[in-house]
Amino acid sequence: MEQIGLSIALIVALFTLLGSGLWVALSLLGIALFAMMAFTNAPTGLVLATTTWGSSNSWALASLPLFIWMGEILFRSRLSEDMFAGLAPWLNRLPGRLLHVNVLGCGVFAAVSGSSAATAATIGKMSIPELDRHGYPPIMSIGTLAGSGTLGLLIPPSIILIVYGVATEESIARLFIAGVLPGLLLVALFMGYVIAWSLIYPARIPPAQDDMTFAERFHQTRRLIPILLLIAGVIGSIYLGIASPTDAAAVGVLLSLVLSWGSGTLTWKTLADSLMGATRTSCMIAFILAGAAFLTVAMGFTGIPRLLAEWIGSLGLSPVMLIAALTVFFIVLGCFLDGISVVVLTTAVILPMIEQAGIDKIWFGIYVVLVVEMAQITPPVGFNLFVLQGLTGRNILYVAKAALPFFFLLLLAVVLIVVFPEIATYLPQRMSER
Repeated sequence: MEQIGLSIALIVALFTLLGSGLWVALSLLGIALFAMMAFTNAPTGLVLATTTWGSSNSWALASLPLFIWMGEILFRSRLSEDMFAGLAPWLNRLPGRLLHVNVLGCGVFAAVSGSSAATAATIGKMSIPELDRHGYPPIMSIGTLAGSGTLGLLIPPSIILIVYGVATEESIARLFIAGVLPGLLLVALFMGYVIAWSLIYPARIPPAQDDMTFAERFHQTRRLIPILLLIAGVIGSIYLGIASPTDAAAVGVLLSLVLSWGSGTLTWKTLADSLMGATRTSCMIAFILAGAAFLTVAMGFTGIPRLLAEWIGSLGLSPVMLIAALTVFFIVLGCFLDGISVVVLTTAVILPMIEQAGIDKIWFGIYVVLVVEMAQITPPVGFNLFVLQGLTGRNILYVAKAALPFFFLLLLAVVLIVVFPEIATYLPQRMSER
């Protein structure tokens, strides 16, 4: 009973610190220090030093800044323009027409970015003016971007999957491969929704304006070749076992520099800006991971995770009921924190419950990313909503309304991977058999 009261007190204190606007990493460190000093006899300073070093001294973590830098380089290249030009001619006859460019464009960019916000911003800067010029309804052009932008968290190389893999000591390569089929599932669900909406409201979709011949379309498609080769180089080398995620990230940076140089967008300024952007993001994530690692150790000393795991076990919840409860928990938590913070904050407490319930940790990683994706388009702290508000100038409530159908599609995807877990586990199992 005393430990339950302690856990409630720590949770209240943590949300108080987060609500005050204090950095997430400092909030985690502060709560961990308080728990260690007030409720344990462990040498707090020594534990802090060794834990912080241990969380930073990880070779798997080396892929993180490299993938972030790769995304920053491509963010400043002509990539989105080339994707729009390459995809649009082939989608003009499909119900929904150019709205599908948002979905497929985000899917393609997600495979080289790893960031939800960068995916939404990069594709949005190119597609929103084009869609507005052609007369597409803003609620659909914004909604498809909000939903499809979340693919940056799932389709490898995913930054959040790297963070999850480091926090749980799971194989990042297997997590990357596990994200492929769920990512394609989401693309199919989003495109299916656009087709259904367009068939219900055909008058709101502008008529086709494409009079290209097949040869002209094929000629436009060549602009997709460099980025497809980059995706094949990064993801294919990991799946075939040729390269580790860190090696593949280094190759990806090199190829993205070549791609940016070839498109004429690589200058000293864009190179410096990409390095600074990658450094800021990497340092922020590393700081959060250090704070979370110390909180994990502190929670271990207090015995709270073990107590919660035993309590969950005593309730006799089935794995499905546990996942349903965790879904609500993650969505609520995601209303106040960004995705990376949600993962590192909850890993220490949630993982013992998952292991006790016999749930596969690779599958659970994909599940966590899906529910965090839902949080990306949930007010008041849905990062994709803020990105699109900045791009469009629309009211945040309008953007949230546009994103709502895609929130439910993400929820449907969660249901599907619960019912058919092989969607997330089939490719990692095949990879292990190699």
